[in-house]
Amino acid sequence: MENSKNDILSLTLPEVEEIVLDLGEPRFRAKQIYGWINKGMWGSEMKNVPALLQKKLEDVCEFRMPTIKRKLVSHLDGTIKYLFELIDGEYIESVFMRYEHGNTLCISSQVGCRMGCKFCASTLLGRVRDLLPSEMLGQIIAAQKDTGERISNVVMMGIGEPLDNYDNTIKFLRLVSDENGLNIGLRHISVSTCGLVDKIERLWDEGLPITLSISLHAYDNEVRSGIMPVNNKYPIEGLLKACDTYFKKTGRRVSYEYTLIAGKNDTQEGAVQLAGILKKYIHGPCHVNLIPLNEVKETRLETSKNVNAFKNKLVSLGINATVRRRLGSDINASCGQLRRQEKKDD
Repeated sequence: MENSKNDILSLTLPEVEEIVLDLGEPRFRAKQIYGWINKGMWGSEMKNVPALLQKKLEDVCEFRMPTIKRKLVSHLDGTIKYLFELIDGEYIESVFMRYEHGNTLCISSQVGCRMGCKFCASTLLGRVRDLLPSEMLGQIIAAQKDTGERISNVVMMGIGEPLDNYDNTIKFLRLVSDENGLNIGLRHISVSTCGLVDKIERLWDEGLPITLSISLHAYDNEVRSGIMPVNNKYPIEGLLKACDTYFKKTGRRVSYEYTLIAGKNDTQEGAVQLAGILKKYIHGPCHVNLIPLNEVKETRLETSKNVNAFKNKLVSLGINATVRRRLGSDINASCGQLRRQEKKDD
């Protein structure tokens, strides 16, 4: 039987106000409750909310906060990898990273992923279900509670394809940036997609000044389709045209993620072709974020030894390119591996 309770952490402040008024309570209680739930507090933890109202809320609402199942802390740089357990027993992962400009959390958007990218651990077990806005917010709230530190930047690059969970992702973005809630500015949030062109076309009309990151990982259709099945539906030319339009519509620069895989996409000629196709289709600012492959045993793919040479070739051709700093390398900080291990152990 479907749960009829309200998922309170997925609600806006006006929606919480409606519930409070329906319960016969004064409107000001909603802002108190909203503040508490965005700190991860519920029930008797909401100190200035009367016990009777706490009980009323528990009767009509559920609080879907993830709980920490496992936590790995890097001895190299303090990066923290969380395995969260959800209310239905499923698992997701988040990664907490410290930078000079503030703390960043990489969050998941789905339980598993159906995109089938050949190099990614998140897709090995397929997609189980979408995450609700509360379960995306909950990762941030739980990490802030655990570390005692504010998270100022969010990247949606964990388990799942955010634009494959479009409506929940949009609701999450509006909630996480609410000044009455976590109040994380949208300009400090990156949304990664493997290239769902139809969703990119919807996204540019949402009025959300996020940073869009495209998981590109190849310089032509043959190579990209070989490692990313999504390219069969949305070929690289159409994807880049959509990205160019996205910049024109929003004024927000698109970032291109490129994981370097030995013998697949890492040659000097590949860098030349990548520069050529970006120059052909992208008419605004362009940045390529090069990522050394995080090896996953099941994929049998290996990290390229040509990372710096590839970057230098792109730069020499006028493409702005940087190599992503690897954090948490001693704890396998890329997403998908802890969840996979936990499912094996169950």
